[in-house]
Parts: sequence; C-alpha cells; structure tokens
Amino acid sequence: MANIVKAREYRELSAEALVTKVKDLEAQLFNSRLQAGMGKLENTSILRTLRKDIARARTVLTEKANKAN
Repeated sequence: MANIVKAREYRELSAEALVTKVKDLEAQLFNSRLQAGMGKLENTSILRTLRKDIARARTVLTEKANKAN
C-alpha cells in the first residue's frame, strides 16, 4: 500500500505536485486510521510510514518555499 519514498524523490517533483502528493498521503492516512479503528487494518505499521512520508514531503515543500524567497 504505502512505499517509503526518499526525500530526493520528493525534491524532483514540482511544488504543485508535492502539494497534491501531501493531500493524497493525508487521505490515505485518514482511511488507514478509520480501518485501524474498526480493527480491519492488518498492517498497522502503515500508519507510521504514512506519517513519515507526509513529514518528508512537507519538509521538501518548506525547503522549496525558502529557496524561492
């Protein structure tokens, strides 16, 4: 379901693509949390992976924003 994405892969994306990627990851995290709450999520480590991927993408977004200024 969720693959660990390296920060360098996020750096290759444009800012607009990163924003879209963050929204997609947040939606996946939301759905995974719902499944975990209902007891239907088999692999709970996916929650941690998604949180870390969101953090990586947001960090790269911040780097791009600071570089533009």
